[in-house]
Amino acid sequence: MSENSTNGHAVDQNAVMRLFEETGALLRGHFVLTSGLHSPNYLQCARVLQHPNHAETLGRAIADHFRDSRVSCVVAPALGGIVIGHEVARALGSRSIFTERDSNDEMTLRRGFSLDADERVLVVEDVITTGGSTRETIEGAISAGGKVIGAGSIIDRSGGTADVGVPRFALATLQVETYDPASCPLCAAGSKAVKPGSRRQ
Repeated sequence: MSENSTNGHAVDQNAVMRLFEETGALLRGHFVLTSGLHSPNYLQCARVLQHPNHAETLGRAIADHFRDSRVSCVVAPALGGIVIGHEVARALGSRSIFTERDSNDEMTLRRGFSLDADERVLVVEDVITTGGSTRETIEGAISAGGKVIGAGSIIDRSGGTADVGVPRFALATLQVETYDPASCPLCAAGSKAVKPGSRRQ
């Protein structure tokens, strides 16, 4: 367990979820996730990360898990991963860069960012559901010449099942109900799904 603390508590899963509750980041209703799946819950990490002390604490806790991995660059997917990626990199003393979608909707390095050949890369995300954006970011980092040694996130809402092709770590692992839109009971009950994330609906 990390020796970092938040509000006087160690950064374990309970402490992480307490932060989400206290900052209003755990939303309940009917939501469309980035993956396209529907869910009665949504974890809005931006509400936690708007507080620099929380971002620093969570970033250091993720960094502690990869402290011996000789990471030289943290790569995060825009937009959700940028703040936590930066904090992890700061705790590791490494660079922090991010991928963005290009005109072909593919995650790639832009803004003059680059990776050295075989540079040791840690991919950091805020929330993993299916692992899709993490896998895309890993592919973007590999395409740029990096060697991805692992992936980290604040939340894993796949229950530990998401496979991104590299060793993965999350501060909190949850099993959150998700539904295919075609068979969503919330939709069947007449509820309209909303998408509170950063990407367009």
